[in-house]
Formats: sequence, structure tokens, C-alpha cells
Amino acid sequence: MKQDLLKKIELKTARIGIVGLGYIGLPLAIECAKKGFHTVGLDVNNEKIQSLLTATSYVDDVKDQEIEAILEKNTFVPSTDFSMVKDLEILIICVPTPLDDHYQPDVKYIQHAGNLIAEFLSKNSVVVLESTTYPGTTRELLKPILESTGKICEQDFYLGFSPERVDPGNKLYTTKNTPKVVSGIGTDALEVIESFYKEVLESEIHKVSTPEIAEMEKLLENTYRNINIGLINELTILCEKMKINIWEVIEAAKTKPYGFQAFYPGPGLGGHCIPLDPYYLSWKAKEQGFHTSMIESSMLVNNNMANYIVSRITKLLNKRKKSLHDSKILLLGVAYKKDISNYRESPAIDIMLHLQTEFAKVDFYDPYVQSYKHQEKCYQGLTTLDKEQLAQYDLVVITTDHSVLDYSMIQKNAKVIFDTRNATKDVEDKSNIELL
Repeated sequence: MKQDLLKKIELKTARIGIVGLGYIGLPLAIECAKKGFHTVGLDVNNEKIQSLLTATSYVDDVKDQEIEAILEKNTFVPSTDFSMVKDLEILIICVPTPLDDHYQPDVKYIQHAGNLIAEFLSKNSVVVLESTTYPGTTRELLKPILESTGKICEQDFYLGFSPERVDPGNKLYTTKNTPKVVSGIGTDALEVIESFYKEVLESEIHKVSTPEIAEMEKLLENTYRNINIGLINELTILCEKMKINIWEVIEAAKTKPYGFQAFYPGPGLGGHCIPLDPYYLSWKAKEQGFHTSMIESSMLVNNNMANYIVSRITKLLNKRKKSLHDSKILLLGVAYKKDISNYRESPAIDIMLHLQTEFAKVDFYDPYVQSYKHQEKCYQGLTTLDKEQLAQYDLVVITTDHSVLDYSMIQKNAKVIFDTRNATKDVEDKSNIELL
């Protein structure tokens, strides 16, 4: 089985299936197809499939032309038909891993993908999970599902875990060139999985000895970031009380060439990974009877930032003899980070909801997000941003530091600006700007 798969990978005759065509799966599918592998993109969402069939991208980092090129070469087939799994040798699972209503890991998408694959999985194939999850998922959850139809892991198919490392909007590090960690259940699986990614990607492939190590390292990456941002956010609150500019503090600390990595404060964490993944680790730790106090403290700080931002907004308005009630407030940015359209878990949405519960009149403008849906309700943003509009608001809050925004124009025409991202650092006149 191993030699057959290695040969097919080398000759690019191995047929690839990417299960889940979101911001992780679609870029990977495109890389596979670009390298000449026959690639089937599988998703239960028919709207996504129809978009792909017309070469229309719904992912920021994927251009329509890229989809069109691989469709024309017949190396990419988008489909909702999971029976196509029976003709595929390599299957990569890239499905969401959210939290449930009780902030517990919700692995139903992995389970569903596993069941769909198990029904049609052929012998002499390999399955790789890329979805971020708690240590033990590949071996304890996915493996039994795939073996439920009588096939045996390491004998009839290989299984491994290779954590996704997609940073939406990052032009320097993409799916193609970001170093890749790979693991497998058994050395043969590891060899095959390493070989596959070496053929598809143009990056270092780093092998680890077990899926549990690969699963844990991914949680380490994101928990490390969560904790350090939590530290900076806590210091930001302290610095405000002490009338110290935290942004200057960080710039000064950055001059040390060793032992310090800069993290920056903000209105809260957003995206699918950084705010959620520490919960996966904390949950797994509780299974071991271990309390992750540092992780939980950082999550508490980060989760409270929206409340803190609203309290600062209230103070700013009160200084100008305005109450939050009936004040007109404009949020600049709904996307969770700059220069993308993804607003998943965006702190700006929490801030807007907080302000509305206090009866403030809140609008938003985001050059990448014209509208967004939250809890079945659709919110429409401003379609343009001009001098006259800016002058109408009691306060403008910069919640996302999009590069395309003209911050000098904003500063000249807004009454007061609360900048939670230091987006106005290059603006000369800061007389009406307050920094987080």
C-alpha cells in the first residue's frame, strides 16, 4: 500500500479529495490542482459548489482567475456528491471546529465528514485531518469512525493529522509557502503524508512522531498568541489608568533584539482560531484533572475587551457632556482584522451590540463588509464614507485598521476619534484622537 501511494504521488496520478471548501480547504484544493493532481472539492454547501462551478470565489485569498484556470484544465471538480470518495486516494478534511453554546468543543463537522468518507472510503487510501482540534481527536474520534465499515487503519488505509496554518489576508505567507507540520498513525502513514505535502507545497515539511503532538502544537501556536495578547490588553487597561501610552511602551520594548516579541492591544479577539482554540485545550486539560489557570485568565481579559471599549466610549462622550443614550457613533471596520472581509467572531460586532443595548445610535462602515448577519438579523453598513457623513457623528471608533482608509481625511472631519488599533499613528494632528 505504501509503495503504491508513494508512486502515485510522485507521478501525480493520485486523486485528491478536499472535504470542506472554506478558507482552509479551497486554497489547498487550488494548490493541489495547480500542481497537476486531479482534485475533487467536496462540500455539503451547494451554494459554494455553484459559485466554484462559475469560477466565483468567496474566499478573500482566492482569485476568480485561479479557479477559472484549474476548471479549464479539468484538474478541479467541485461537488456535493460524496460517493466520489470511492475513486480518491488522498482525502484531506478541512471542516470547522467551533464551540457549542456551553463553550465546549463542537466536533460534529469532523464526525459528519468522517461518516461521509467512511461510507465510500476505498482500500489503499490516506485520510488527513487539518481542522484544529484537541489532542486525541484523530486517533480517538476519527479513526473509529473510519474503521466502522470494517476497514482497518494502517492495514487498509492510512490516517494522520496536519494542522492548517492559514492566516487570512497574509500576502507573505500563504498555503503554498507556510511550513507544514505532518503526523501519521504509524511510520508508513507519516511517510506517505509527508510525500504528498512535499509535492503540493513549496515549504518546509516538519515531521512529528504522533498525531497528538501535531494536534497539541497547533493549540500551542494559538494559545501562545491568545495569552500574549491578553497580557498586552491587561497592561493597556493599567496604562490608561496611569496615563501611559501603551503603544509607545511597545515600540520601546521592540528595540530589544532578543527576548521580546511585540503583541498589540485591540478591541478584542476575532477570527475562527485565536478566540476559540484555547477552549479546546482548556477542555482537554479538565479531562486530565488539570486547571489551565493562565489560559483561562487571558481568555477572561480578552473576552472583556468589548465591555472595556464601551466604558471608554462612555467616558469620552461624558467628557464632552454627552451621554451614550442617543449619541451617534460610527464604527470603522467590522472585519476581525485589517484588509479582509471575514467578520467571524469580530469584536466590532460585540461592541456594536453593547452600544445598541445602551440606546446609542450606531452605524458602521467597512470597505470590505457591506453587510453582515448576526443571530439571523442582517445589518447594513454605510456604502460610502465622506466628510459630511463623518461630521454627523458624535464619535468615530476605529475598530479595524484597514489600509485603504484615509485616516487624515477621517481625522480632519470627525468630531472625536477613539482609535483602538493605533491606525492613526501617521496622522500629524492628533488633537481629536484618543488611543486605546
